[in-house]
Parts: sequence; C-alpha cells; structure tokens
Amino acid sequence: MNTKITPDHLSRAAVVYVRQSTMTQVTGNLESQRRQYDLAGAAATTGFASVTVIDDDLGRSGSGSMERPGFERLVAQVCSGNVGAVYCIEASRLARNGRDWHHLIDLCALAGTLVIDPDGAYDPRLVNDRLLLGLKGTMSEYELSLMRQRGIAARDSKAGRGELRFMLPPGLCWSEVGKIEIDPDEHVAETIRLVFAKFRELGSGRQVFLWLRSADIKMPVVLRNVDVCKLVWKAPAYHSVMQILHNPLYAGAYAFGRRAQRTRIVDGRARKATGCASRGTSGACCCATIMKATSVGGSMRRTISFWPRTRI
Repeated sequence: MNTKITPDHLSRAAVVYVRQSTMTQVTGNLESQRRQYDLAGAAATTGFASVTVIDDDLGRSGSGSMERPGFERLVAQVCSGNVGAVYCIEASRLARNGRDWHHLIDLCALAGTLVIDPDGAYDPRLVNDRLLLGLKGTMSEYELSLMRQRGIAARDSKAGRGELRFMLPPGLCWSEVGKIEIDPDEHVAETIRLVFAKFRELGSGRQVFLWLRSADIKMPVVLRNVDVCKLVWKAPAYHSVMQILHNPLYAGAYAFGRRAQRTRIVDGRARKATGCASRGTSGACCCATIMKATSVGGSMRRTISFWPRTRI
C-alpha cells in the first residue's frame, strides 16, 4: 500500500469519479467504462471504510461548457471532509479546464483528501505532488485544445473539397460513392417537391404551411439519436417548411457551416448554444459546389454560393 495513504484516509470514504465525454463514447467505448468502474474494487481492496461511485456525468464534457451534476456532487462531498481519496482513471476524467481542476485540488488540500490514479497517490498538501497535479491538469486542458484544433482543421479541409458527410435533410441521402442524391423513397421526394411547387404557386412560406395543414399532409422529419438517424412523419410545422425552402442543398449546392455554435457566459460559466445563425464570414469559408444537374426543388441555376463556415 502507498505510504501516503494513512489510517486517517482509510477511516473515511473513497469516491470513484466516472465520466465519458459523449453519448457515443458511453454506448461504444465500453472498455473505458469498465476500467473506471474497476477502480471501486481497487479502493475497496486498499481498505477504505466505504466506496462511492459517482457516474452522473456519463455523456458530459469536462471542458466546462456544460453543467456537471456529478462533479458538483464530488466537490460537495470533498468539502464535507468525509472523503479520504478521490479515484480517477486519469486527470482528464475529473476536468479538462483549469478552473474546475484547480478548484478541486485546492479543496482536496484543505480537506486532506488524496487524489489517486493508476500511476500513484498524490497529496495536494505536498509541494511536489501539488506541482505534479498542476502539470497533469494543464496537460489535460492542452490535450483537449490540441484535439479540437486538429479535428476542426481536418473537418474544414474535407468540407472544402465537398467530401464531408453530415446529416442530410429529408429527401436527400448519401450514395455508396459518397455523393448526395435524391432519396429513392418516392413518397419522401414527392412530398419535398410538393412544398416547392406550392411555394411557386402561392409565393409565401407561411401560405405553404397553412395549405399543408389544411390538406392534412404529413411532413418527413429526420430524428437523430447519437449516430442513428430515423425518418418519421409529422404534422407540418412552420419552422420545418421554412428550413426546407431556405436550404441550398435542395437547389443542388453542397453547403456546410450555415449554422454556428456560440459560447456565452452564464453564471460565470461558459455555455455553448448550437444552431445559431453564423455572423459575417468569420472563420474559413465553406465550400459550396454543384451536386448535379437536377435538384429536388426543381430548376436550378448553376451558381456558386458561399456561406460562413462553423467553428466548434
């Protein structure tokens, strides 16, 4: 047993913090979950009075951009003085932003709580351990920024060539060779064509919406759950009709980055909101190329459009 783990620590509880950043990781990366939950057995073997597993933050990012009830619960338990050690598989599981990381380490130092990972046990009250913990937290935050930077650069490069695959609106689908084509389901394609035909006839998106409602025509809607997309039929909604009429994909143009992700400060915390309209042309310019000579929306002029590209 590590000499830093004293009888005082063992007389208190051990808390195992389990976190994965996205629901894709939760459903697909089960080995990481298993390794994190196995820490509970290691804590019990060490001899702690009790072991508590906090897994409320599965599917939540540690970047500080969203609320983490599990982390707040961990902080509260450390502040109570009843926690002898915090177990984590690595520093990045606890936090990937300096504010949360250093706040937790400060509280552990005040409460005499150890931080334990597979590499060893660290006492935040000791200068050398505090220095090492600070380095681990900094590297964890830097690693996230580096991965994000590389991912955005790769995504923008692929989108610039018109090869980036993303969720398509109803009426369009990806072919086996990576091209955008009209959905082979005639019911879906004809419904989208009907929207454009009625728009040319009535001249107003609102009038199209009212006509669809009066005719009791169901509209195809794409629902996404993690990586699974499902098409369902729903009563027409005004925003759905306007999204169809405003989407350049229906005109045969490859457009990426029309919607941006913005960061706002809420109660002193960074909070990200998706689906916001892009402002100006900040960031790289999105590629928009002609897909094919025919389109779902009817006749198409061979023009090139440019939209501001999103940055995550």
